[in-house]
Amino acid sequence: MKHCISLLFFMLFFQLSLHAQTVLSPRIASYDIDVTLEEVEKKLFADQTIYWKNISENPVSELQFHLYYNAFKNSESTFYNGSGGISFANDGNDCRWGWTNVLSLVDENGEELIDGMEFIQPDDDNKNDQTVIQVPLEQAVPAGATAIFKMKWEAQIPNIAPRTGYNKDYHFMVQWFPKLGVYEPKGMRYAKEDQWNCHQYHASGEYYADFGNYNVKINVPINYEVGASGVLLDKTTVDERNIWYYQANDVIDFAWTTSPQYVVLKDKWKDVDIKLYCYPDHAHFAERYFSTLKNAFEYLDENVGSYPYPSLSIVDPPIHGLFSGGMEYPMLISSLSFCFFPEGIKTPETLVVHEFVHQYFMQMVASHEQEEPWMDEGITTYFEGRILDHYYGLYESTIDVLGIKVGNAEFNRAEFLASENPKIADNTYKSRDYIHGGYGTIAYNKTAMWLKTLEGLVGKETQDAIFKRYFERWKFKHPCASDFEDVVNEVVLERHGNEFGENMTWFFDQVLRGSEACDYKLAAIYNNTPDKPIGFLDNTEDCVLETNEDEEKSDQTYYESTVVIHRLGEVKLPIEVQVNFDDGTSVLEKWDGKRRSTEFNYKGMKKIISAEIDPERKIDLDSDFINNSLCVNACNTGIKKYFTKAILGIQHLMENLCFFI
Repeated sequence: MKHCISLLFFMLFFQLSLHAQTVLSPRIASYDIDVTLEEVEKKLFADQTIYWKNISENPVSELQFHLYYNAFKNSESTFYNGSGGISFANDGNDCRWGWTNVLSLVDENGEELIDGMEFIQPDDDNKNDQTVIQVPLEQAVPAGATAIFKMKWEAQIPNIAPRTGYNKDYHFMVQWFPKLGVYEPKGMRYAKEDQWNCHQYHASGEYYADFGNYNVKINVPINYEVGASGVLLDKTTVDERNIWYYQANDVIDFAWTTSPQYVVLKDKWKDVDIKLYCYPDHAHFAERYFSTLKNAFEYLDENVGSYPYPSLSIVDPPIHGLFSGGMEYPMLISSLSFCFFPEGIKTPETLVVHEFVHQYFMQMVASHEQEEPWMDEGITTYFEGRILDHYYGLYESTIDVLGIKVGNAEFNRAEFLASENPKIADNTYKSRDYIHGGYGTIAYNKTAMWLKTLEGLVGKETQDAIFKRYFERWKFKHPCASDFEDVVNEVVLERHGNEFGENMTWFFDQVLRGSEACDYKLAAIYNNTPDKPIGFLDNTEDCVLETNEDEEKSDQTYYESTVVIHRLGEVKLPIEVQVNFDDGTSVLEKWDGKRRSTEFNYKGMKKIISAEIDPERKIDLDSDFINNSLCVNACNTGIKKYFTKAILGIQHLMENLCFFI
């Protein structure tokens, strides 16, 4: 027995050691947090240890932290002013404001640093904004060294705040702790010199953080269920309260949720544990969530790369928690569902796929959403469309009810084209710079459209090769736009040579750095029957005066036919044109799309009956599919007109309820 115990201990130690050696990321910023929820006053009290590595070649003499809850401290914050004054304000005697107060910050030598702390506003000089603090250090952190800091803080949890906070006994705890910004050494992304990248909290755009390990102890009432990023290592009971110990390694953030009303449903995909946290009246959505999520796991595993984490949790908030729906955090995502909606309205499926894709393009490939939102939200929207259309049908993957069928990719396209001004901005805008609109339609929808167009031009196999290389090269790093463009250029050149030129810069100049529209039109079809030539022909002395008798009796007609194409928009892309003849034959023409117009000419005994630009719908950016085809006689070419703005409005209402409930 003694030997068996020793053997078991050794095996356990070996497994833990093996797990500890699996390092996926550089682990620059790690946190140990011991937090207590005061459920009556809705406050947090925490002790926090921070392990930060200086990866630059120079010493660092200050730290910068995000204090996200201070965005909800008053009506003068940058977030509040940028949100249009949405309803997380003081309502009578019910104070809904939130804040974070750092009580102490001590370095390894026991030096208290709190006296030097000051609020800074690197983005807009709004002196009333307190979402970023700067802390000078008594001793600089040497190049390559790791420093340890001890922090104590308290926070008032905001009520009915976008993305985060509480309502009744439901708590969605995200952006809840003081978190370091990213220290970018010279040459990283766009840094010309070593710098802290620590933006204020804005209403548009989300988060940017370094990878690290999180060990978090969460102290809540004994009847509260807890879900969180990572895996549950232990749960103990002390004084009628439970302490939940979670660990999440190689992640850029940590989120958790708690409520006494939760039911927890479980499933599995390969070795990944899947959990759904929902209130009892939403438990019937479990199968929809699980089957959809497993489809998404399978699709990205095959077409992008493997999911390396041990778990994934879905939070389906109650109706009074809708503000937290549709969000993404490492190993924890939230969705939305409504019991009164028919199954054919696939909002739960759409959201769970979208937020899961963020585990790749936000979590593992940690681009900067505030500065380059298209790299996060746009790429995610593109894969959302691919996944949902693949599993649920090209024309019914978003809505399939009462005869109305709408695919996800075409829904995204319709959102963009139905916007008031699709040319309001290009894709290089920072999230906060979309001050006159366009953040959602440009960063999300337009990006998905031009990525789908890129797929149409280079082919799906090449597109998959692009994303596999991009993911493999940049996972657990912080890429920027040029890094993605470099991968595209490499893969396209390898697979297509100079078919598209020396590189794809011409494409990105138009769709990423430009804001013009793409529109090609099938302008005209002509089938002329010219008279037979008469006069002196072939340098002979014989004058041909009229058609001979045999030719007059022929049933065949000679045609000179023409198809005319116009480029109405400013974007220039190579396109294909299918020309169909009355004998059942077709020809596929190719045009570089650069001139304002072109034509294709044919001579013979057959005439054109119809023609269509881009018959395979490769150019998703084309703003008007209806003018892409033309028939000599009235016909239906199968081009689908888009559903009404009322249907768009339903989806928009569901997506935006979180900001008004």
